[in-house]
Amino acid sequence: MTMETIPEALSVAEDWHGSGRSVAIATVIQTWGSAPRPVGSHLVIDAEGNFEGSVSGGCVEGAIISEAIEVIESGEPRMLDFGVADETAWAVGLACGGQIRVYVEKLTP
Repeated sequence: MTMETIPEALSVAEDWHGSGRSVAIATVIQTWGSAPRPVGSHLVIDAEGNFEGSVSGGCVEGAIISEAIEVIESGEPRMLDFGVADETAWAVGLACGGQIRVYVEKLTP
């Protein structure tokens, strides 16, 4: 992920939120081993499951999008961990040998 991509995803979040869409932001806050995206990577999700950006190169984003929709509905942030030690790692596609921790929060006014 280039530095240009990070502001672009956050700019999309601002635009979507400003147009009245409910939005969540997922941010990679920690990695261990071989991780698909660096700390600080963002994925922006709206209540319909539309998304922009990337936190995992596609391998766990489906699970994060589902969690983000629940965060939008509840308003409660979540900390998500994915890695090879987790029995769901292969199910969601994180077979790269690394682990990531992602914080998902609803964008509020």
